[in-house]
Amino acid sequence: MQLNGRDVSRETEQRLSRFEALFQRWAKSINLVAPSTKADFWQRHVADSAQIFQLSPGPQVWVDLGSGGGFPGIITAIFLAELNGGWVHLVESNQKKASFLRTALLETGGRGSVHPVRIEQAPRLIPQCDRISARALAELPLLLDYCAPWMAGKENVKAFLHKGRDYANEVNKANGRWSFDLVQHFSAIEDDSVVLEISNLQHQV
Repeated sequence: MQLNGRDVSRETEQRLSRFEALFQRWAKSINLVAPSTKADFWQRHVADSAQIFQLSPGPQVWVDLGSGGGFPGIITAIFLAELNGGWVHLVESNQKKASFLRTALLETGGRGSVHPVRIEQAPRLIPQCDRISARALAELPLLLDYCAPWMAGKENVKAFLHKGRDYANEVNKANGRWSFDLVQHFSAIEDDSVVLEISNLQHQV
């Protein structure tokens, strides 16, 4: 099996398949993703999420903000299981979605834990991390507000944020409040989307 042109081990493929079966069962009763995208599970959600880990592979500690249906947090946790290292802290305030995420980690053996709290409360529970991820959550200025407790003044912490076609406008808005280093990775899945890699986050005085 390949995702985004890269080989995936049989063990990881089996974990992803278990996650798909679980996802499809739960998605019948709770809204895990936009209904129009459920049928394209592997490309629209799994491959799209896998880009995050593929951009920063290794046994790192991740915080996944607004984990929702598990993208990219559960996918990252499954990749980390093969490394037998690293961890994903999945932050999801919706109790039903948090229950789904806990079940997904249990059934796939993904390396992670679920924090059913609002994002603003999460830094008290998760004091530090190496990487932050978020997908379809909020505009960039607000995302950087969320990321700041883990990133501000810490050169080695990076955020990997999925963004759509209006990403340039969001970057311009964020530049008024924050300074940061930015690398734009064009999506392997959608022509008009990117993954923004952000580091050296500092609040503008």
